[in-house]
Amino acid sequence: WTPSRVRRRSPLAERPEPMSPLLEVAQISTIPSSEFIAALGGCYEKSPWVAERAHAAAPFASLAALASALREAVDGATDAERLALLRSHPDLAGKAALAGELTSESTAEQCHAGLSSLSADELARFTKLNEAYTARFGFPFILAVRNANKATIFAAFERRVTNSAAAELAEAVAQVHKIAWMRLNELVRPNPTGFLTCHVLDTARGCPAAGMRIELKRRVESSNGGGGSWAEVGSFLTNEDGRIVGGPVLKDGAMARGVYEWTFHVGDYFAAAGATFAPCGTPFLGQVPLRFGIDDAESHYHVPLLCSPFSFSTYRGS
Repeated sequence: WTPSRVRRRSPLAERPEPMSPLLEVAQISTIPSSEFIAALGGCYEKSPWVAERAHAAAPFASLAALASALREAVDGATDAERLALLRSHPDLAGKAALAGELTSESTAEQCHAGLSSLSADELARFTKLNEAYTARFGFPFILAVRNANKATIFAAFERRVTNSAAAELAEAVAQVHKIAWMRLNELVRPNPTGFLTCHVLDTARGCPAAGMRIELKRRVESSNGGGGSWAEVGSFLTNEDGRIVGGPVLKDGAMARGVYEWTFHVGDYFAAAGATFAPCGTPFLGQVPLRFGIDDAESHYHVPLLCSPFSFSTYRGS
């Protein structure tokens, strides 16, 4: 007996279309320096010199290679140039944001993190932290806020304001690279090399979990950063080896950055195995949701589940 998919894949198993056409890696590798700078100059805040220097590394084999060239341009810059880059970033919820003077990229990122709807107390707290941080380090507090919220931002702020100067300089540059990576992904399409796989192991019986139903959803964010919804990607059964029939769930360009969630129907699986493995009238584990993020759509993400009727664990494999 060989299990098959429960339902056909939904159209969302295909890569979502962006709001505007993305550049291809092959295309960005061949355009003149002026066009390259115009396209990617905003990845590093108000610092088109980064793109200008990275262009010399063309052609690029992948989006990751392009990101590496941009990163190396910053890491190979002088101390004064890196400091100027840090000082090009605006305060979070600062005067420039209140005056509407941010770049379009910073505006979208701060809005996505909820910084456009602060209470008076929150704004006062940001102002106090911004002033203390800048006075200590000589550049503004920088954090990749696109996927953050106010609580995580405040926690990072209060932790980092006590860092040593050397540690905080390294952290700030790392955050700049992280911001640039997310911006780059909004501009250039990754190569269709990434794929998602899954494997379910029954640790109670020491065998692959054959015949378990699994569903995959993807988080669809709203354009203004508020709310959002979940869209089904597909529903599947595992085969005799505990893997999804047909191989990778997302492949051939369907892999996209974002937040996903597996739902494993663990209770049904163990109920089918008999009372020895499902002794409770109400299963301790009925469905196991596993939420995870895909950051690099060119890579292989293996997200398995190891489970018994009373426990589960996971990890990112490759």
